Formats: sequence, structure tokens, C-alpha cells
Amino acid sequence: MNNKYKVLLIEDEANIRNLVSAMLETHGYQIITAETCASGVILFDSHVPDLVVLDLGLPDGDGNRFIRYVRKSSAVPIIVLSARSGEKDKIASLDLGANDYITKPFGAGEFMARVRSALRNFRHSSQEGRLPGGKFILGDLVIDYDARRVCVSGNEIHFTQTEYNIVALLSEHSGKIMTYSSMIKAIWGDHEDEGSVKKLQVNMANIRKKLGAKPGESRFITNELGVGYRMEG
Repeated sequence: MNNKYKVLLIEDEANIRNLVSAMLETHGYQIITAETCASGVILFDSHVPDLVVLDLGLPDGDGNRFIRYVRKSSAVPIIVLSARSGEKDKIASLDLGANDYITKPFGAGEFMARVRSALRNFRHSSQEGRLPGGKFILGDLVIDYDARRVCVSGNEIHFTQTEYNIVALLSEHSGKIMTYSSMIKAIWGDHEDEGSVKKLQVNMANIRKKLGAKPGESRFITNELGVGYRMEG
């Protein structure tokens, strides 16, 4: 397989760097490696990668500095690969613009699936997240943006205006974790508080029910507990 995607891996631990490099190279990706935030910035500017895999605990500072730098000028997908497992750490990186957050240790299968999802999402967003004709398709889910209509298996789902806006927002960022605060700001323009998070959760429960999800089941949309929501890409 030669997919020609170029991945910048910024990781100071040699064993993790070698493991991730081997996994990506086995699947045909081109790998560029850096061990510090500063060298990562230089390689990012000179090689213009299709994807960045980023550790946060780097010798010359926090990897979030790298996310801030990149998001000033680029929407290239960034996957954080970190030993930090706290919700606050995840939310901080995602709100800065990371596309995904994987905690160490991690499984090879899940990691490669997240890589593929991040690259699909980037291709979608490069085309405004839509297929020709203003439609988004995920399995038997079809969103017609122009008509503001959602169908599953050919049957129209009747959403409220707010519910539709939430579904459309998630679809346009498919494969990316959307934090509660970023969704609340996009839908209502509010600052996140206990009331606005509850409002989002109530709407999401209604959306899932209308999409046919059974209690405890994720259909099209998954909940990253304490962090946010993701529409599978």
C-alpha cells in the first residue's frame, strides 16, 4: 500500500517513536520525526505534512504550544498521543484545535483507525465537509444541507431547528471530537456552564432517540465522557 500521506510525529520517547513510526510505515505512510516542539515547528513548516501525531510532554515545553502555532495558519489534522488522561488535559488540547486525543498505552488497531478518520475528516473539510450537491452521507444516514433534511434508511427524521444544527455541526466535523464548550458556542453563542451543558445533553438525548439509538448504544454519534461528542467519520 502506498497512500503517500506524510505524517509528522513529534515524540521524545524513542520506544514510542519507533513503535508509531513502524505502524505508520507498515501502512504506507511517509514518516518525519521530531523530538522537541522547536524541531517539530521547523519540520512542519518545511515539509507541510498531511497529519501530525503529537506528544504533549516534550523536553522544551508543552506540546499545546505546537497546536497554537499550527492553528494560526493551518487546519492540518493533529492527533495528540499523551500519557495525560485527565479530562482537563483532553479538553485543553481539543479546544486549542487538536482533532483527536489518544492516551498511552494504546492499541495499534485503534490508533490506525483514528489516523484514517482524521485524514478523512480533513479531506471532507477541505471540500466544506460536503459531497457534491450539498449532502453528507454516513452509512444509511444522509444529511441534505440545502434542504435542512436528515434521512436514515430513506426515512426523514424530524428534528427541531436546534437538533438539526447540532447534527449538521457534528457532520461537518466528522471524525473530530467536538468539546462541549465548542459546540455550545457554535450553537448558542453561550459560555459553557452547568445549564448550557445540560441543555446540550438533553438535545443530544433527543437526537439519539430519533436516530434510532437504543439506551447505551452509540449510533453515528459517540460520547467522549466529560469531553464532548464525535460523529464517526
